Amino acid sequence: MLPHGYEQPAAIVLLLGGVLACFAGYRLFRIVLGIYGFILGAMIASSVVGVSNTTGMLLTAIIGGLVGSVVLVFAWIVGVSLVGAGIGVLVAHVVWTQVGRGDPPAIVVIAVAVAGAIGAMFVQKYVIVVGTAFGGAWTIVLAAANAFPAVKETLTRGASDTEVWIFYPTSASNMRWAPIAWVGLGILGTAIQLSTTAGRKRK
Repeated sequence: MLPHGYEQPAAIVLLLGGVLACFAGYRLFRIVLGIYGFILGAMIASSVVGVSNTTGMLLTAIIGGLVGSVVLVFAWIVGVSLVGAGIGVLVAHVVWTQVGRGDPPAIVVIAVAVAGAIGAMFVQKYVIVVGTAFGGAWTIVLAAANAFPAVKETLTRGASDTEVWIFYPTSASNMRWAPIAWVGLGILGTAIQLSTTAGRKRK
């Protein structure tokens, strides 16, 4: 979470990171890992600070983001597994919201995460391409929904500049347009990445 006034700047950062991941995730995989490590670390670290402590919230977000970025960059094999697990969990949430109510059961989330992680190690290139394309696409959807009031629905908690902005990675799945935009961008990103990496090996 961040002070509410940082919502749009954070959404712009998410948008840029999402575009990079969606369309160049394989070629720039370590950079993408660094970006998403920073986002994840910042989210986790800032959530332990009281909502009234603005300075502490920002400092812990930065520190947690740097730690998360370093961890994923230097453990990219683990990162590959996390990409597979993450895309599995994301698909489970999106599908579940279309056929049921609320969040999927924990056992389903764990099962798809494990399956995604195992599968990622067998077909690394294609999991990285598809995972970063669809993960980046979802980040773009979330960023757009937060940056533009015209398409924004209940994605964040906080109604004034004195409250906090809380980022919910799966909340946009309740929007009718979000899954369509996600799939469309994901397919486009996958096609572009495959066409630009054909015959190449990632260094």
